[in-house]
Amino acid sequence: VIYEQEGVFIHSSCGKNDDQDSLIAGILRVIEKENEVVVDWRPLDETLDTSNILCAGKDSSSVVEWTQTPKEKCSRGADRPSSYEAEWDMVTTVSFKKKPHSNGDATTHANGESKWSFLFSLADLKSIKQNKEGMGWSYLVFCLKDDVKLPALHFHHGDSKPFIKCLEKHVALNESPHDERVLLVKTQKSLSQSFENLFDEPSYGLLQKWKRDPYIVTMGKFSKVTNYIVGSLRSSDPSTQRRPPSEMADFLNDTIPGLKINQQEEPGFEVITRIDLGKQPEVSRREPVSAEEWAKNMDSEGRILDVDYIKRLIFKGGLCHTLRKEAWKFLLGYFPWNSSKEERANLQKRKTDEYFRMKLQWKSVSEEQEKRNSRLRDYRSLIEKDVNRTDRTNKFYEGEDNPGLILLHDILMTYCMYDFDLGYVQGMSDLLSPVLYVMENEVDAFWCFVSYMDQMHQNFEEQMQGMKTQLIQLSHLLRLLDSGFCSYLESQDSGYLYFCFRWLLIRFKREFSFQDILRLWEVMWTELPCQNFHLLLCCAILESEKQQIMDKHYGFNEILKHINELSMKIDVEYILCKAEAISMQMMNCKELPQTVSEILGIENSSVTPDSDTGEDESGAELSCPTSLYQSISTPVIAANGTRDGAQQMAETQSLTPA
Repeated sequence: VIYEQEGVFIHSSCGKNDDQDSLIAGILRVIEKENEVVVDWRPLDETLDTSNILCAGKDSSSVVEWTQTPKEKCSRGADRPSSYEAEWDMVTTVSFKKKPHSNGDATTHANGESKWSFLFSLADLKSIKQNKEGMGWSYLVFCLKDDVKLPALHFHHGDSKPFIKCLEKHVALNESPHDERVLLVKTQKSLSQSFENLFDEPSYGLLQKWKRDPYIVTMGKFSKVTNYIVGSLRSSDPSTQRRPPSEMADFLNDTIPGLKINQQEEPGFEVITRIDLGKQPEVSRREPVSAEEWAKNMDSEGRILDVDYIKRLIFKGGLCHTLRKEAWKFLLGYFPWNSSKEERANLQKRKTDEYFRMKLQWKSVSEEQEKRNSRLRDYRSLIEKDVNRTDRTNKFYEGEDNPGLILLHDILMTYCMYDFDLGYVQGMSDLLSPVLYVMENEVDAFWCFVSYMDQMHQNFEEQMQGMKTQLIQLSHLLRLLDSGFCSYLESQDSGYLYFCFRWLLIRFKREFSFQDILRLWEVMWTELPCQNFHLLLCCAILESEKQQIMDKHYGFNEILKHINELSMKIDVEYILCKAEAISMQMMNCKELPQTVSEILGIENSSVTPDSDTGEDESGAELSCPTSLYQSISTPVIAANGTRDGAQQMAETQSLTPA
């Protein structure tokens, strides 16, 4: 939906304007589909369906159903624009019920739509007649190419000019030489023609789009990017089929300024030579933390007794789903780890008031104000577009008029008020969706999302500093882990690791199933066993695919295609085990390069791995979290799903790094 306006009426009985029954209130929309743009008008009764929403007050102490008679709905339509505090604004807890089936009535067709509803493609539009009523409002009459005239639409609330401006983005409208009130549609080539076709080289357009906004192209067109980019970077002339890595690096540096990977040595960067990391240890995982284990680690006032122990348990096994709603608030930093139950309740009260004050800021912006605020309009447009395609196969978000979608939209709009400088960037809805799914509460989900965005903020900033840094850091780690594989990627013009962009941008959200992402994120939020563990997850995935990529001699195009097709096929438990094993390899390394030590947050790596004391020769204590593999006495589960409590625990204990 690229345009929407309420307060657009059809006068079913012309000449009886004082009779309210002759006015049919409706909503006018312009909808952009894959191959066409359509104009849609339908009565308010059809567009406003709240029968599946159960609303709760701010305190969430009781749940009441919001119901309205059709007459009440129609009367609301006239004053709705000025009433920004509608009932659904205050939804904080979501639950669902089945929609009752209607047998229809005399005013509806068999398909359930009113006889006054209409929809047409802009390709079929011939002309628009515009006029002003004596009372001041404007009306429009659409004439289609087959000379069918549609009922006049009367704009009682607001002018029709914004609607006309929206149409002019998709069709050329010229004033008729015979009647200045009539706008004629000028015949021209299809405006849906792709930007790429305007250039001799088909891939030029998307490439330029990616240079302008890598977020949108990465999120929306990643599956197509292989064919576009490879055509742009490689000439059709067989003699120039392979461009040198230096030229590729120059291109990427132009695209993302400051991204310098696999080039000449720079000041301040050490050269990583071949270092023997030793054999990768076997790692097992345990069962998810149970509600009983969680409760045992709380005192009578609701304080966590041993934070480090709980984090270790979560890192090794994740959480059972019933615990997530509470535990994620701690992991994300919304609840302080040392807080009591009473302190957390008071915090929630304060945060609830703060949230609704911010929500009211954007809800109270009038249509006229928004016309003068282009940034807010842009944020709203992006949010509405993304919300309508975020996790729609998940039951929490599926179907039309879904309360989960309303909350997703409202939280993202409120975040724009919280951080207006950043506002909304494509991909942020992917980060919020699992959080809202787990919290099932508008206020809690918002503040957890705020905490998550504090971690992810740099990923979405205009200069992309976070993405640059992570790609450079990932290159350092991968080169240490397997310099041969890095050299192969460079030889295929893939050393800049662009195919990892989406992984890093939204923390693997599109690579794993929804339930696997819940597990992966909660493990990462423990910040164990080192900082930037997500980069080791990238290394684990790439190392798992290395053999196939090299054995089959994949080139630039095939590597991108192969990595993209891994989506939803990666075993989360296996990758977590492998990434943990890589972290142990690096922590045990005698000569870990300073750059890698800083990336992983390891202060001192110059100790032999077989030290029994946990201290180096000078007595300095190591900073790597040796206790991660200790004090976990519950049975563990191997990556292949087998379990043997005593044996597995013995193996795990024997892997304790020095």
